Amino acid sequence: MSGDIDVIRPEVYLALYAILALLAGVFTIKDRATPILLWVTAAVMGLLCWWIGSRSGADVAFSGSFVDDGFSRFAKILILGSAAVVLLLSQDYLARANVLRFEYPVLIALCALGMMIMVSAGDLLTLYMGLELQALSAYVLTSIHRDSVRSTEAGLKFFVLGALSSGLLLYGASLTYGYAGTIDFAGVIAATSDGASLGLIFGLVFIVAGLAFKISAAPFHMWTPDVYEGAPTPVTTFLATASKVAAIGLLARVVHDAFGMVAGDWQQIVAFLALVSMFLGSIAAIGQRNMKRLMAYSSISHMGFALMGLAAATPFGIQAMLIYMSIYVAMNLGTFAFIMSMERNGQSVSDIRLLNMYSRREPLRAFALLLLMFSMAGVPPMIGFFGKFYVLRAAYEGGLTWLAIAGMVASAISAFFYLRIVYFMYFGEEGDVLDDRMPGMNWTVLMASAAVMLLGVINLFGVEPLAAAAAATLVN
Repeated sequence: MSGDIDVIRPEVYLALYAILALLAGVFTIKDRATPILLWVTAAVMGLLCWWIGSRSGADVAFSGSFVDDGFSRFAKILILGSAAVVLLLSQDYLARANVLRFEYPVLIALCALGMMIMVSAGDLLTLYMGLELQALSAYVLTSIHRDSVRSTEAGLKFFVLGALSSGLLLYGASLTYGYAGTIDFAGVIAATSDGASLGLIFGLVFIVAGLAFKISAAPFHMWTPDVYEGAPTPVTTFLATASKVAAIGLLARVVHDAFGMVAGDWQQIVAFLALVSMFLGSIAAIGQRNMKRLMAYSSISHMGFALMGLAAATPFGIQAMLIYMSIYVAMNLGTFAFIMSMERNGQSVSDIRLLNMYSRREPLRAFALLLLMFSMAGVPPMIGFFGKFYVLRAAYEGGLTWLAIAGMVASAISAFFYLRIVYFMYFGEEGDVLDDRMPGMNWTVLMASAAVMLLGVINLFGVEPLAAAAAATLVN
């Protein structure tokens, strides 16, 4: 038992911190010290990142229900790191919106805890427990702005469609248990060693469909634009970064740890999701004028590219997926740091037409956003180009040449709406303008993210060998 606790110690400490922070908020500080709580929670997550990164080897806890390996640690560092940055970015925006409540950092911590459990799941029960802990916290976070009709509507839509996806997932899990006779991933993979029965294939399809909702992969993407637009922007940032890493990490663990012996069956499903997501996200974003809705469709397209690496069903495909997700998180944190600072007459706005000739008033910020847009479009030599190159190469080497070609076409389409933002900033017609104010933390994250887009081409900041080592622990 003590050995099991040692394996899950980071999760235990984060859970204890969340409970103590909640009690402190309820009985003492209320909302007065929420800014301090934001910084303390971010610091705790930073320390956990360092601690998790210092661990090595592979361990299991509770008879294989929880897996601590290189893959899960890589995903957890991305989850906790992005959550910490989101917390630091949140203070000014939430204060302006009058929703700076002590529950916010506690919910972020609980959501991150669920995500950590998701990527370490070793059986179907642990998978569902982590998924629901993450989802229930995310529903509340989405509707935390109780005075906003959009936020309440977004939370309700998120809850209803999330419940539907959970139902699909549970049905798939029950089919898998019924035909494999076990909920352990190790038992499922043993049951499929000589091929999967029709019942197991149906279970696989329902599980993948349920997880596709969480990734916002098309055609299970319908909640994404409304939730991204209606939720407070810091919550949108969290959903666009940490949540995506956890969901795609969980999907990778399920298909490799539980259904790794029937890769030919799930490869077709994942490749289809990747294809539809890339094209739907790229085409639907063209008509968007709201920056948050545009980023919603952008995330759908990016998840298609990440799924392309997973569809390769090879160690290099997982490595490419992890590299892509690392770059994706960095790009989105910088972009949403800018979106959070978009104000007009002291009110938060997200209309991209307000960026007209922004470069004349704020040349440095405009250039930073240009670098981020070029990187998202995959324009060399930005680091985003290398992210797409890795997943395209993985698809080609995995025998999915048609998918790699489709990815290049989708990337060319998506370049239009990214470069349109650049056009507005440098060549648009002057009209209503944004306020010049930008909080210091937003400016710092924006500039740091832009610098990563430019300087990361040197050696990807060492992410490549770390991703390779993480992939090797999952695919063996």
